[in-house]
Amino acid sequence: MAVGGFGLSGNPETAIRALRDLGSSDLTIVSNNCGVDDQGLGILLANRQVRRMVSSYVGENKEFERQYLSGELEVELVPQGTLAERLRAGGAGIPAFYTPAGVGTPIADGKETRQIDGREYLLEHAITTEYAIVRAWKGDAAGNLIYRKTARNFNPLVAAAGRITVAEVEELVEVGELDPDQVHTPGIYVQRIFQSPGLTKPIERRTVRQAVTA
Repeated sequence: MAVGGFGLSGNPETAIRALRDLGSSDLTIVSNNCGVDDQGLGILLANRQVRRMVSSYVGENKEFERQYLSGELEVELVPQGTLAERLRAGGAGIPAFYTPAGVGTPIADGKETRQIDGREYLLEHAITTEYAIVRAWKGDAAGNLIYRKTARNFNPLVAAAGRITVAEVEELVEVGELDPDQVHTPGIYVQRIFQSPGLTKPIERRTVRQAVTA
């Protein structure tokens, strides 16, 4: 399963909680990160529903660290740009591609390499998943999606990589109400869509500055 979001921005929080309530288990999840201890994918991790994670960044989740070090959780670390391109390739029907990212590191272990114009590249394979869940700002009944600002992040790539993509949206409108020029994910990539109830948007790291007095 591929899951959209970056940190806690653009997470399909309602779908994640539904997976928790359904008791889905032994999940392999492809996502940039695994949320934090009590938000995002961290909810499923804390509930022992995840068997394997394919991610770029795992540093904000203490439970992730504990399960990995204890051998309870399998982890495949992927450079962030490589992860994005593997998802994009999966959605575009491109089976594999070469990248210099990871050459000379443990990322390269066991992978095919090739010299191109005097530089070494790794062969990386596309990612497709049985299911994908994403969150968008607006969507219509045909599955066309518009994301809002940085909440777009990995969501369009994830939506295209899933064979069955489920989109939760903040606002669900009728077909024809969205400006076609503003659509980020065409409805052909979305098989299910629903309007998500209003959720509190958590701030992962709240940073403020002291008030300036005159």
